[in-house]
Order: sequence, then structure tokens, then C-alpha cells
Amino acid sequence: MLFLVVALLLFGVVVGTVAHAPLAFTAVAATVITVWLGIFALRERHGRRSRTTAN
Repeated sequence: MLFLVVALLLFGVVVGTVAHAPLAFTAVAATVITVWLGIFALRERHGRRSRTTAN
């Protein structure tokens, strides 16, 4: 998942609108997205472990 974020960031820097944003802003945005995806992944993993089957 982090590989995907890095790949999309690099692709955006090379050909996208991210090239027009300051590098500091791009780095902060990438960090926020990475943290958000990490928290989401942890919540999903924790949610699946704590659920019990009703069968």
C-alpha cells in the first residue's frame, strides 16, 4: 500500500498537477495520506480480528 502511495506521488510529480505545487506541500500531503491509509489498514485488521462468526 505504501508502495502505491509513493508510486502515485512520483507519477504526480513527473506528469501531474502536483508538479505545480511546492515540494513542501506535496510532502505534507503525501505524509497525511500515508498516515490516513495506515490508520485505515490498522482499523480494518483490528476489526476483522475482533469479529466472531455467528455460525
